[in-house]
Amino acid sequence: MYRCIASALFLVVFGATHPIWAADWPTFRGPAGDGLSGGEQGPTQWSATDNIAWKVKLPQPGNGSPIAVDGRVFVTSAEDEEGKQRSLYCFDQKTGKQLWVKTVTIDEKMPTHKTNPYCGSTPASDGERVVVFHGSAGLYCYDLDGNELWSRNLGKFRHMWGYGASPIFHDGKILLNAGPGKNVFLTAIDPTNGKEIWKTPEPVEADGNRRDDGNPMGSWCTPVIAEVDGKSQIICAMPTRVNAYDPQSGEIIWTCDGMAHDRGSLAYSSPVIVGPLCFITGGYRGPTMAIRLGGAGDVTQTHRLYRKENSPQSIGTGVAIDGYLYRPNADGAAIQCLDPKTGKILWSHRGKGPSWGSIAGAGGLLYLTNKKGTTLVFKPSEEKYIEVAVNELDDSTNATPAIADGRIFIRTDGSLFGIAESPAEK
Repeated sequence: MYRCIASALFLVVFGATHPIWAADWPTFRGPAGDGLSGGEQGPTQWSATDNIAWKVKLPQPGNGSPIAVDGRVFVTSAEDEEGKQRSLYCFDQKTGKQLWVKTVTIDEKMPTHKTNPYCGSTPASDGERVVVFHGSAGLYCYDLDGNELWSRNLGKFRHMWGYGASPIFHDGKILLNAGPGKNVFLTAIDPTNGKEIWKTPEPVEADGNRRDDGNPMGSWCTPVIAEVDGKSQIICAMPTRVNAYDPQSGEIIWTCDGMAHDRGSLAYSSPVIVGPLCFITGGYRGPTMAIRLGGAGDVTQTHRLYRKENSPQSIGTGVAIDGYLYRPNADGAAIQCLDPKTGKILWSHRGKGPSWGSIAGAGGLLYLTNKKGTTLVFKPSEEKYIEVAVNELDDSTNATPAIADGRIFIRTDGSLFGIAESPAEK
């Protein structure tokens, strides 16, 4: 049996005593990390003025996405343009009232790119605590009322394009792809005390910014969990390869080469588990690959079904429904539907412009917010693009929506929006 860990009527997340209900959106890309909500359909119609339940300003732009847990919405933001003060904000899910903010300080200005402002990571919650990765400023854990439980210095992460991978919870552990730069590793942290359970370094060339040939490299991939023959595996795309890790030990179970190409070695989007396959698209117009789950050691020759060069620029992550994959693109067609068994593109939709965010789904509908703040709402179909609505906001964004309790939460460069079809009733 091969499957992505899925959400049920409620999801007791990873050993936590506090259950996360299917209506919550507790981590980047939802309760199961597959971009899909276990709850009801979100709103389908809104604008900058219509169906906006609330809107709050944020201090600085950021690519980190919101999460929604236990009636609260969490999102990160820097307080200053140099990123020396990095915050986690908590708002009331129904009113937008700020409940608390926790700010940490780093004395050194770290490099990043103007398209990736500081606080590019999405927080994660197991229902009783919330954890946030602030890059070189550390990993911080709070209870839902904002009391700091612990913090951990994971080292310096110096990369010309900044940081962006998000933590996830699994089986009583916090998992994090820490990097990019010279200091790159996948790690498991005990959520009760912040102590390291295991750490698996990933080798990189030179300083981790550029390969020996001068082309860029790095991984901003948030790992996903797959179940293979009844056992969990952590799947994460690194700059040159895709790795599967044992959640208990951090040992690499299998690895598949092919992420590197002639323009770079870059992993932006997360793997998508589609039945017995792991699907991944490399960054900077890198390759599209499918890997058959299972095996051990280097499975490049035995389990890689195909590797297709020159894909569209892939930053956001797609979703899999009924064996088909829906991929967002940062250039060319905004959305594509693919057959993951062959890599064949079944249809393409140009949309309203490129997207850096990932696709989110709830109640049988899919949502993709592009860089201009326009959200396409469409139905999954392998035959053609079926549009439900096009909704415009008045601000740009690179983040991914969170869908919870019949609402959708969108973080733009300037604000956080709480959107409900009928605000007075919700």
